[in-house]
Amino acid sequence: MRIINTKDKNFKVEFENILQRAKSDIKGVSKIVENIIDEIVEDGNEALKRHIEKFDKWIVKSDDDLLISQDLMKKAYDNLDENLRASLHKAFDRIKNYHEKQLPKSWIDFEDNGTILGQKVTPVDRAGLYIPGGKAAYPSSLLMNAIPALVAKVKEIVVCTPTPNNEVNELLLAACYLCKVAKVYKVGGASAIAAMAYGTQTISKVDVITGPGNIFVATAKKMVFGEVNIDMIAGPSEIGIIADESANAKYVAFDLLSQAEHDEMASSILITTSEFLAKNVSLEVQNILKTLSRKEIAQKSIDDRGSIIVASNMDEVIELMNEIAPEHLEVMTKNPFELLPYIKHAGAIFLGENTPEPIGDYIAGPNHTLPTGSTAKFYSPLNVENFLKKSSIISFSKKAIDELGEACALLADTEGLEAHAKSVRVRLEDK
Repeated sequence: MRIINTKDKNFKVEFENILQRAKSDIKGVSKIVENIIDEIVEDGNEALKRHIEKFDKWIVKSDDDLLISQDLMKKAYDNLDENLRASLHKAFDRIKNYHEKQLPKSWIDFEDNGTILGQKVTPVDRAGLYIPGGKAAYPSSLLMNAIPALVAKVKEIVVCTPTPNNEVNELLLAACYLCKVAKVYKVGGASAIAAMAYGTQTISKVDVITGPGNIFVATAKKMVFGEVNIDMIAGPSEIGIIADESANAKYVAFDLLSQAEHDEMASSILITTSEFLAKNVSLEVQNILKTLSRKEIAQKSIDDRGSIIVASNMDEVIELMNEIAPEHLEVMTKNPFELLPYIKHAGAIFLGENTPEPIGDYIAGPNHTLPTGSTAKFYSPLNVENFLKKSSIISFSKKAIDELGEACALLADTEGLEAHAKSVRVRLEDK
């Protein structure tokens, strides 16, 4: 794993490359995705069938073949190994408990002059969840996307997931059953995003689409935003680690590789004040890589997008990591909580050597659908509010409009909106 020092002459160039880690050639796939969306809008299910045959290599004989039955979901759940089912329930309960604490409240405020102001929080009617199923299937992503929607009390939750060769992941189906998902469709990629955004003969239009995916999925989500709401535009997975001389090199190495094994585009970045730790972590990474079942993927990720930065002091470490704004940030220092106030930009923050990133992926409770590629500077993790909308409540008494009406009308006058002003003044004239 390459080691660079902030004192190196070419450090600024090297660091700029790290900041560009998530730049994807969306332009290169935009036309393809646009064509896919157009086909779904025009041909509905027939387009879905063509795309499934082309990309997932199986033939859809009827519209009913697109839908996975509730019986199959229940069967998958019933057939789970007892310990695995218990683990799934433990994760479900912890994730649900965490997200219940996020629920915003409706409220009403009464002013002395009879003005009533408030906020009404309402769930969306239908949520569409995209769950990847190509190179690997992610039941954990189903829990992380479905449970906030459940907590928000969304009326109907539907899932789209690709099924290469018409093979369905049993654990994913079991998780769908546990989360009371209404319908699961064997549709993937940009086709699935378009189907949920615009609707087909089988898949009804949703109000919000959430969930991770490849560049085609991310581009499709970007294109349909406005027709529906989306959670975020997520890119390849990434981890940043802040460490001092007290950190365990083997722990750090495994944690860096926990992201590198996701895919070749994943980024793993350590910033430390200790040159000794940097060298040890680099050696540990190479030793551990040889033992991994996904070593080819992890090796390419580490070679192309892995970095260890040695900084002069902890202030510099934090400054650099805030600029990177990683999806996952581990703090492995003597007193990690002392650094928390200075961390401004990260999707999820893991404090202490006993808090590896995978704990957040599966069992801790906070959502693992997180902003990537420095978008943690302005995006938040997937949460209950992604499935809610807020309406303002306004009610003025006669006394209230008499007190505030003329100020309102004057502001309307300055904007040249005559009817606006008169709609207020007509009430002021009415004694």
